[in-house]
Amino acid sequence: MATRAPAPRPLIGINTDFYAPKTGAPFAKVNVGYFDAVLTAGGLPVVIPPLRKDNFAELEALLDMVSGMIMVGGMDLDPRKMGQPLTNTVQPMPARREDSDRYLLTKIVERKMPVLGIGVGMQLINVHFGGTLFAHLPTDNPKAMPHFDPTGGPHRHMVNVESNSYLEEMYGATELRVNSSHHQAVNQVGKRLRVCAKAPDGVIEAIEATDDTWFCLGVQWHPECDTASALDRQIFDCFVQSAMKFAEPAMAAA
Repeated sequence: MATRAPAPRPLIGINTDFYAPKTGAPFAKVNVGYFDAVLTAGGLPVVIPPLRKDNFAELEALLDMVSGMIMVGGMDLDPRKMGQPLTNTVQPMPARREDSDRYLLTKIVERKMPVLGIGVGMQLINVHFGGTLFAHLPTDNPKAMPHFDPTGGPHRHMVNVESNSYLEEMYGATELRVNSSHHQAVNQVGKRLRVCAKAPDGVIEAIEATDDTWFCLGVQWHPECDTASALDRQIFDCFVQSAMKFAEPAMAAA
């Protein structure tokens, strides 16, 4: 009796950082933790490079291949694109990456493709839907507790998960201890989004789509890092499962 071939892994897109050093050639990079988390959850990672504006149409060809997207962490969004001043507390990412990320997210939303935003990836999701950001928590929200270690070391704090949220369903818990390394945060939540976790000081730590048929989740912490808890693996498990469902119609037609 012939054995049935295992189901193929869904392809998961992962965007990348863009660096242009003062000397040497520019390059793109991404934390390998994203790759490992996707593979462990049953997906197959595909790197999506930050293309130039005149090649954005090619990004759609890449999105045609994948069944879900992870928008990774990185430097800050440029506040000038949100009508805010650029201060010395903000370190904007290169325009090439931000422009590429914004285009990618627009097309992801149009397709209702499963998307997981991490760190600045979460902030981009919020901004895309008309939300706003605290540019620098210690200045804009003085009541906020520390959300990063200025020496660069690991920092952790508790978050409270909103009841009846998809995040609560994923974790099966109403309180989590997460790693934290951000100085910006969601201020006003964008349309079609809801808060699903907050820090004890009220800072928003996770958002999700109000459309229960669409996996659109953003978390401020980093579940892909070595400092993440074992529970954080469940985010990637649920995300990859949603990507599998998203891919089913295309696989059935093939």
